[in-house]
Amino acid sequence: MARLFHWLFPHPLLTLLLVVVWTLLQNSISAGMVVFGLILGIIIPRVTAAFWPERPRGFRVGKMLSYGIMVLWDIMVANVQVAWIVLTVPNSKLKPAWITIPLDLRQPEAITLLAGTITLTPGTVTADLSQSGHYLLVHVLHTDNPEAEVTAIKTRYEARLKEIFI
Repeated sequence: MARLFHWLFPHPLLTLLLVVVWTLLQNSISAGMVVFGLILGIIIPRVTAAFWPERPRGFRVGKMLSYGIMVLWDIMVANVQVAWIVLTVPNSKLKPAWITIPLDLRQPEAITLLAGTITLTPGTVTADLSQSGHYLLVHVLHTDNPEAEVTAIKTRYEARLKEIFI
């Protein structure tokens, strides 16, 4: 029975996420849309299972939820900050910077989540991951202290992701 479940749902969280996203994209909840979302949620992970040779070994869902809430808050705060910069700082006074963030994370999923978090937060964009996978190249819209930006990203996001992905 467990083998059948694992074969049918190789990535159960992805299946659940696909069902929820599909249903939300329909703008109405109906049994048909939920069933169709479930069908997609079974087929897509099953077809792509070959591309997922290893799953993250440990994952703390509770910490991930608090991380998600923190990121949503940071996105709202950064939106206001970027709007303020755009409205009040003339282009000649703008101090954009490219910063390199050394990574302590090694799991590809955790690095992807960090890069996505940085990109989702207005005012910063993850531009590249080094070939070794040990550094992220990030563009910052406006900063007086690039080292402080690196420290902030490492302490605010990377440290929490290290707790989420064991």
